[in-house]
Amino acid sequence: MAEKVFKKISETGCSSESYEKAIETAIEKASESLRGIAWFEVKELRGGLGADGQIEWQASIEVSFKVD
Repeated sequence: MAEKVFKKISETGCSSESYEKAIETAIEKASESLRGIAWFEVKELRGGLGADGQIEWQASIEVSFKVD
C-alpha cells in the first residue's frame, strides 16, 4: 500500500439558513481552489445576530486534502 499525506486547512462558512448550509458553503468554496478533498471535521458551531436581528449560522471546519 502506498503512503499518503494529507494537509488540513481551517475555514468558517456562514449562512442565513442553517449550520448545514454554512458547512456546505465552506466546502464548496474550498473546492474551487483545492484538489483531492478527502474529508472535513466540524470544529465549532456558533451564530451571530445582525443589526436587524437576523441570525447568521457559522460553522468552523477543517478541510483535509491529499498532498501530491
